[in-house]
Amino acid sequence: MTAPTDRQTFEGEIATYWFEDGILVSLSKSTKRTVASISGNVALVRQITHNRKVPLLIYLKNSPIPDKETRRFSTEQLPNIYTAMAMVSKPGLAQLIMNILFKFKTPPIPMKNFADKEAAKEWLSQYL
Repeated sequence: MTAPTDRQTFEGEIATYWFEDGILVSLSKSTKRTVASISGNVALVRQITHNRKVPLLIYLKNSPIPDKETRRFSTEQLPNIYTAMAMVSKPGLAQLIMNILFKFKTPPIPMKNFADKEAAKEWLSQYL
């Protein structure tokens, strides 16, 4: 997957973003997440969305496992910027990330794994 060239994109430290049919799309980068990079990403998403919560379709890539504090912080920030999250990835990757982030509790927003972009967009449309 590559970022589109027919619309505005937004570059962040951990992802590239753009909109498709009212859904924020994220192309994940293979970089280690830290509290600082997540904080910067939250600020970027708020800027892109004009501080509105939106559904997110994220194309996941392999990246180093973040430390416990970063995982906690990331989990706390999700409901502040997103209404729901659909993850599109190679088989097993999204499930691994879900297991790492939400080992002991359920996700703070609706989340679902997909192998297909169109199915992910269809599921997210209910959260527009």
